[in-house]
Amino acid sequence: MNRAERSSSVPSFERAILRRSVERTSGLGLASGIGLVASSMIGVGVLASAGWAARVLGPGEILLTWVVGGAIAMVGARAYAGLAELIPRSGGEYRFLSDLLHPSIGYMAGWTSLVLGFAAPVAFCAAMADAYAETLADLPAHSVGISIIVGVSLLAMLSSRVSQRVQDLLAFAKLALLAGFVGVGIALGSSEWPTWSPDEPRDGFPLPDFFGQLLWVAVAYSGWNTAVYAAEEFREPRRTVPRAMVLGTLLVMGLYLLVNWVFVANLDRAALASWREAGGDDSRTTLGHLIVLELVGPLGASMMSAFVVLAMVSSTSAFTLAGPHVFAAMARDGVVSRVFAAPTGAPPLVATLLQGAIALALLLTHTFDLLVENVGAVLTFVTALTSLALVRARFAPPPGVDARSIAPLAVASALVYFAASAYTLWAAAAARPERLLWIGLVVAVAVAAAMYRARANSPR
Repeated sequence: MNRAERSSSVPSFERAILRRSVERTSGLGLASGIGLVASSMIGVGVLASAGWAARVLGPGEILLTWVVGGAIAMVGARAYAGLAELIPRSGGEYRFLSDLLHPSIGYMAGWTSLVLGFAAPVAFCAAMADAYAETLADLPAHSVGISIIVGVSLLAMLSSRVSQRVQDLLAFAKLALLAGFVGVGIALGSSEWPTWSPDEPRDGFPLPDFFGQLLWVAVAYSGWNTAVYAAEEFREPRRTVPRAMVLGTLLVMGLYLLVNWVFVANLDRAALASWREAGGDDSRTTLGHLIVLELVGPLGASMMSAFVVLAMVSSTSAFTLAGPHVFAAMARDGVVSRVFAAPTGAPPLVATLLQGAIALALLLTHTFDLLVENVGAVLTFVTALTSLALVRARFAPPPGVDARSIAPLAVASALVYFAASAYTLWAAAAARPERLLWIGLVVAVAVAAAMYRARANSPR
């Protein structure tokens, strides 16, 4: 087969990205991709979740939620790896669902990614940085959060290369500090299996509470798919993006299990109840603060606050580096204004500005404690739907998609991820049906978008 024949056998959308990938000599590599994934995943949630879970779950059950949540994230990462190998382009769920299911579903996923997947987490990270910075110095309200959003957004807009390097440094510092916390907890803390029991008595395994907690765990693990949103920023997206997701998720899963072991082994039922009565994170004290205060002293607690602020800056940087590429991809396809597009390799300036503006608006107008479960439910729904798109592509491929390139392991992972996500949503909704309200809103937007597009494209 000659060169022309080989070229004609590749779908046009793949030829475009493959040509750009071959021409690129700079961009994100594997280490940067792993750092991007890890920075997006690791936040304050892992430092607080166990304290609230201890009301209804015992120590072994808490650890099991992190094992199950990590396993679900891993099969999700492997399913998305198959999608990234099939369509190595920026845009994440927007790109996959548009190409493999329907453009209107992709449109819904794109807006969901912009507002719930990136802008809301950026605002949440900024709010957390504000809260914990207040334990270190007396500062004006929202001054730290606003500075982080504006500074990171400007850096991403001015220079992709500098932004990437800063993100690499922040990711390394975050991982090193979290590993240091684990080291202190294991070296100086208890190594015996905890014997405390949950606050609320029960008979048998608390299945509804277990799956309700999995929604919180899903939020803590969310970010394992971050690399796909900016796939075209990688030197070898077809190869590097899948590896970054799988290796980054595996790294974070190991750290999360160790962190939660330190918590359940060193905090008893009375300490956990006292922490909750004080307001938990509202008192600017994570479980990590309690551990280092007991094992190291007040200096350790101050260092923990500094770690939380650094972790939030790192997460904000990762979300700002990846998120705007979703809207830029939508602009290149013409489904939103082309002003949001950007040349390959250049930062999407207007899309970055839009995401930052939405994040600032959310920071200044919203509290987020009651939104975490709803965001977790929506993101679980969208990622489950995307994994199902890979299965559909394998057995009923759309025109131009070569289903033979989809690995059986990716298909199996997609099926497992979809089944696990669907059961998690069902079990969580059985306990609290209002958790499905936001999913219903997202579906309604998709239906409205499909009707609008059909009407706009219909002959007059």
